[in-house]
Amino acid sequence: MIKKLNHTNQAIATKMRIVFQESYAIEAKLLNAVNFPPLQRPVENYIKSTTTFFGYHIKDKIVGIIEVSSNEKATHINSLVVSPHFFRQGIGRQLMQHILQHFSSKVFTVETGLENIPASTLYKNFGFKEVRQWDTDHGVRKVRFELNL
Repeated sequence: MIKKLNHTNQAIATKMRIVFQESYAIEAKLLNAVNFPPLQRPVENYIKSTTTFFGYHIKDKIVGIIEVSSNEKATHINSLVVSPHFFRQGIGRQLMQHILQHFSSKVFTVETGLENIPASTLYKNFGFKEVRQWDTDHGVRKVRFELNL
């Protein structure tokens, strides 16, 4: 089940951070990143965030999270993470479907590390097209995808 998360609640934000940390540790390895900024995101950042978070729940456990910023013109997917214990179960796909169905933007964007093939494949399967690549100051080559509806 997918539910909006009350990220301003300390206990929920702490649970969210655990899922982000587990998932981003795997992504950092995929990208051969030594200094990976998402792993340095403190719980206070989730609590104070102006983005919207949705969680995929199995029983009462959060096992996947999608974070978005949206306005009437565009929705940006800031983050999409799944607990490694639940990889390859369609959770990322369901979270993406949820966003595409519940936000009425004409443009959707998302970024990931170029070497994160599972994420890139997911986005391409939804019709996202690569629009840009660049190198970050922390040594990761990134790619930006866009979907125009």
